Amino acid sequence: MAGDIPEADRVGDLAHPREVYDLFGHAREAEAMDEAFSSGHMHHAWMITGPKGVGKATLAYRLARRALGAKASGPEPLSAAPEDLVCRQLEGLAHPDFLLIRRPFNDKTKKLKGEITVDEARKAADFFTRSASGTNWRVVIVDSADELNINSSNALLKTLEEPPKRGLLILLVETPGRLLPTIRSRCRRLLLRAPSADDTASWLVTTHGLDAETAKRASVLAGGAPGRALAYAVSGELAVKDDLDRLLAGLPRIDRSAAMRLADQAARKDAETVRKAIMGFLSGYAQSRARDLAADRQGLSQAAAWVKASDALRRLARDAEAIYLDPKQTIHAAISLIEDAASAP
Repeated sequence: MAGDIPEADRVGDLAHPREVYDLFGHAREAEAMDEAFSSGHMHHAWMITGPKGVGKATLAYRLARRALGAKASGPEPLSAAPEDLVCRQLEGLAHPDFLLIRRPFNDKTKKLKGEITVDEARKAADFFTRSASGTNWRVVIVDSADELNINSSNALLKTLEEPPKRGLLILLVETPGRLLPTIRSRCRRLLLRAPSADDTASWLVTTHGLDAETAKRASVLAGGAPGRALAYAVSGELAVKDDLDRLLAGLPRIDRSAAMRLADQAARKDAETVRKAIMGFLSGYAQSRARDLAADRQGLSQAAAWVKASDALRRLARDAEAIYLDPKQTIHAAISLIEDAASAP
């Protein structure tokens, strides 16, 4: 964390991806980037897609280090040593040829804004007009492009329409279908798939020293995405999931006292991780119910109700961050959406 200002692209107390030098599970994708760079056929814009916590940002920073001149530290593609000057500058966001675009901090509210603003997106165009200081490459990472609004998307599109010489734009995206088609068409897409839950569990045990049971639960819950699994394991989100499972087991009725306890927990001052976990788990639950019911033609009408609930939960989560809705009311509203879907005929 830079001082006391929260970073939109950092997960809890985990190391930021620009501080991570080991890449788990994506050697072929890193090799493809390395080959493109080494051959002199580097595309000016990359769109790295994949589920949350799969390693998109970790891979992006490996490419950024290489483009900015960090020396290789081993045989792995795009490897670099933490003590390299370029790496140290990137860790401190102090490299003159690097720009990170993400949701900005609002000095008035003392909270992160809910979207990447147009002013942030416009920084890319200005940045690429400057002369590079050393390697003749300039690098911009957008983390994540899912958080662009229509105005900031159009501002970024202008940069893509007139690609700068020896400029590299890397977009990190979970749901590329929400991006403007004109942005997608101008990027080379690289899809990262999550390793198996078993492989990720083994990685958590050997690399992070977690016990086997916790590692397995976290990996399964994260769908094998290593960063997400690590966050689940160390943040207390597994306990939140247990509480929600017990709550949802009573559907279509909900234990109101249990719901109130969960909302009270989310309303604590330092409970941002809990709030995001609850909203994420509820949205995932709605999506799962919708898929299961859609597979059964007898349940199509109920599936539609769950799709509607999933969309509403996503909007509610976004609004809760963007306009700072009351946390307790937000959780109660989210649970009500689940109840309504469960009661749909």
